[in-house]
Amino acid sequence: MTRNRFVLVSAGVVVVSLFLAVCLRAADEADHAAVGRATEIFKWINFSIVAGVIVWVFGKLLPPVFRKKADAISSAIKNAASAKAAADAELREAEAKLANLEKEVAELRASLERESAAELQRLRAATETDAQKIAAAAKTEIEAAERAARLELKALAAHLAVDGAETLLAMQLTPKTQESLISNFVNSLEGRPN
Repeated sequence: MTRNRFVLVSAGVVVVSLFLAVCLRAADEADHAAVGRATEIFKWINFSIVAGVIVWVFGKLLPPVFRKKADAISSAIKNAASAKAAADAELREAEAKLANLEKEVAELRASLERESAAELQRLRAATETDAQKIAAAAKTEIEAAERAARLELKALAAHLAVDGAETLLAMQLTPKTQESLISNFVNSLEGRPN
């Protein structure tokens, strides 16, 4: 505030000095040229007064506006700096995640390879066990079929033997032979004690 008063006082002193100088010169020169000069000097004085008033008004009104704008710009710069810092932090975090992602992918691949190898081994073992069970079941079934075939063959052989014996007996057994057999049987019964 004292600076503005100093500027005003200085401008007033300059204006008054110029005015006095013009007046003295105008008084000395009575000539028309002197009057033209005086008019020109008054124009300059008028310009100085108007310029002083403009400087005073701008000196009074503009600093708060400029301060307000400077504060807004400063605040915007601070916000931008904090936003940039946050973005940089997110970028670093994303880069770290990306680096870790590649590592995690490699670990997952290794883990999947181990698991698939173990699963393959388990499936091979299960297949081997199933193959052994199937072979054992087939062997048992073959043995059972063989026993059944032998029994059937024995039954068939016995049936054929009986049929053959019956046919042979029917051919050899005549009525006379039958009578002789029956009489031998009856005689053998007589000789036995009851």
